[in-house]
Amino acid sequence: MAQYFSVHPTNPQTRLLRQAAAILRAGGVIAYPTDSSYALGCRVGDIAAAQRIRALRGIDDKHHLTLVCRDLAEIGRYAILDNWQFRIVKQGVPGSYTFLLPASREVPRRLKHPKRSTIGVRVPDHAVVQALLAELGEPLVSSTLIPAGAVEPLNDPETIRSRYEHSLELIVDAGACPMQPSTVIDLAVFPPTIVRLGRGDPHRLGLEAATAW
Repeated sequence: MAQYFSVHPTNPQTRLLRQAAAILRAGGVIAYPTDSSYALGCRVGDIAAAQRIRALRGIDDKHHLTLVCRDLAEIGRYAILDNWQFRIVKQGVPGSYTFLLPASREVPRRLKHPKRSTIGVRVPDHAVVQALLAELGEPLVSSTLIPAGAVEPLNDPETIRSRYEHSLELIVDAGACPMQPSTVIDLAVFPPTIVRLGRGDPHRLGLEAATAW
């Protein structure tokens, strides 16, 4: 049975986020809010928890899981960026963007795309996420909370609770999120490609939405 923490969306209670970080360190999978929709998350080093996220989403290892990072410096630890990639990422951090980039040696092989050796990275613009990452001290392995077989993400914590209370260790309720996934941009190719058009506006990055496919 999942624990259920109601936290303030802009001033989250430190005590609850400290408990959330402990649940993650103990191998838990959590649902948590972002600036786009709710997401599933676990620790980087937890192989079993990451596989549970893939099972809940109904995705295989060809689908990128995302490293949710605190800031641009942390992205630079897990992804390899040339100057042109850095300039684009800098314009979208923090924000509702996921960037696909060549993975550094810090990324476990199981988290890299099996053929491209890429990793998805993002820094959400959400106070709860930032506070949770500060307590955890490392990125979250994450995936948008889109139920297996569905096309839209979940944004209501009570709906998430009724559906996943026996599948997760924790649901962090900070109220409803926008019901849009992040915009996914492939920066491992040139010119960049918009893989998924979501909440993040490509024009903020100097890119055209028309390149989406």
